[in-house]
Amino acid sequence: MPADPTDYSQDFLALADTYNALKFGEFTLKSGRVSPYFFNMGEIASGAGMKRLAASYAAALADSGIEYDSLFGPAYKGIPLVATVACALADHNRDVPFTYNRKEAKDHGEGGTLVGAPLGQRVVIVDDVITAGTAVREAIAMIRAAGSEVAGVLIALDRQERGADDRSPLAALAADEGIPTAAVATLDDVIGYARGRYSEATVAAIQAYRAQYGVG
Repeated sequence: MPADPTDYSQDFLALADTYNALKFGEFTLKSGRVSPYFFNMGEIASGAGMKRLAASYAAALADSGIEYDSLFGPAYKGIPLVATVACALADHNRDVPFTYNRKEAKDHGEGGTLVGAPLGQRVVIVDDVITAGTAVREAIAMIRAAGSEVAGVLIALDRQERGADDRSPLAALAADEGIPTAAVATLDDVIGYARGRYSEATVAAIQAYRAQYGVG
């Protein structure tokens, strides 16, 4: 039975808040936009935190309905993610192989850029966030070059924000590549989480940011 989306998204945001991976204030992004919130999953760096994080990813993947037989984690943040998500899936009696890549090809030992299990036929890419989408498109090309299909992309947070072409990176992937995408939480979930926990001014700032830059 799929997990209740409210449960895993809100638990994920509470986890991010606890580890200071989710911050509220004023943050200048790479795009130059000044955001009222900021997410840095690298702050979740303990065994207990990663276990809880992976459980949220596994629940989101189950809820997505994406059919897959293999996981892929792009270097570098995707490497610990894909390993721990595979462990979380094993807790639900699903033993899924995983693969990750090196940034530079190894010319000795097993060689190549791919490490871990051989890629399956239907691969889900597991990563933290998508900004410009460049890194995930590189992963897509790598997986397709190996003869496998990209079954989906799973990330932590969908900012639901327009990119350079007025589409969100997730919407662009779906439209351009025909790849389904899923997120543990969305900007809507962030607003819901902040409401009642943070000031009305904080919630209003996020809503105003979404009105200016959001999609959908």
